[in-house]
Amino acid sequence: MQLRADSLEAQLGKSLLPLYAVYGDEALLVQEAVDRIRAAARAAGFAEREVLVCERGFDWGALSAAGQSMSLFGERKVLEMRIPTGKPGKDGAEALCRHAALRSDDLLTIVTLPRLDAATQKSAWFGALEQHGAAVRIDAVERNRLPDWIGQRLALQGQRVESGDSGRRALQFMADRVEGNLLAAHQEILKLGLLYPAGALTFEQIQDVVLNVARYDVFKLNEALLVGDVPRLVRMLDGLRGEGEAAPLVLWALTEEIRTLAKVRRGLAGGKPLAALLREHRVWGPRERLMEGALKRVSEAELEAALMLAAQLDRQVKGLRVAGLSGDPWDGLLQLAMTIAPAARH
Repeated sequence: MQLRADSLEAQLGKSLLPLYAVYGDEALLVQEAVDRIRAAARAAGFAEREVLVCERGFDWGALSAAGQSMSLFGERKVLEMRIPTGKPGKDGAEALCRHAALRSDDLLTIVTLPRLDAATQKSAWFGALEQHGAAVRIDAVERNRLPDWIGQRLALQGQRVESGDSGRRALQFMADRVEGNLLAAHQEILKLGLLYPAGALTFEQIQDVVLNVARYDVFKLNEALLVGDVPRLVRMLDGLRGEGEAAPLVLWALTEEIRTLAKVRRGLAGGKPLAALLREHRVWGPRERLMEGALKRVSEAELEAALMLAAQLDRQVKGLRVAGLSGDPWDGLLQLAMTIAPAARH
């Protein structure tokens, strides 16, 4: 069965399943889910633990052996299988199907995987894990949810931000400083718990303690671009530059989003329905709502100007001199983002 992460605690309180597959890219949240399963298993008498890391060249016969070998003392065992790539291969897929079908009251299996694409989730081996246990999907904490997530984590250690604008500003400040790095965010929150007593935290206390540990994903630039969040765009571009991200990749990410906006706008001008155009250009999920909003605010002339600038920047990042552009391509990338973001904001 499929199980949401926020339903895991309740399910564990009812009964232990023989198998749990935990998958997602948020290492902190995956680890916390696995810890909950381990704790429930210990409480149920599973005293032994074996870990298999299934990387390239892994002998899948070890999985069969682990499933069949039990302790001489008759102790119940937790078998943890870590598949970092999410791609077990043909032999691994067959081994996982066989293992999932095993029935033993003395064996509990935890499989950890990264985020899986739709095709992998429809595979026979993943279906076997779902059928014989629970697949627990760990979703990323999106940027717009991050302040609330931080507030909830503070509450778990008996702390909270001040009420009103000061508290909202404190949570936004923390979110800006830990974006894209949930594990470090967790550590910064724990640090606040060590330094300050339970109760309300002031903005100044948080500002004095929380380090800038944000890490930025080039493929999240489109979110800030479409909503016109100029401060976040500036932080992201500065952060990507500091992390050594390649300027051509950043240019590609920005240009693809602008090009998609332009294509959809031209389709609308030609009388096509918006829903069909978004499907045609593979725009779905949260991005669909963001793009709908941007289309209402960004003009065709602004999009054409942005595409012309992108073409010039493409020549620049390939090492050619372009009249009218500074010698630093990152200045041009910021200029490109600003041709769309302010328009999207108004």
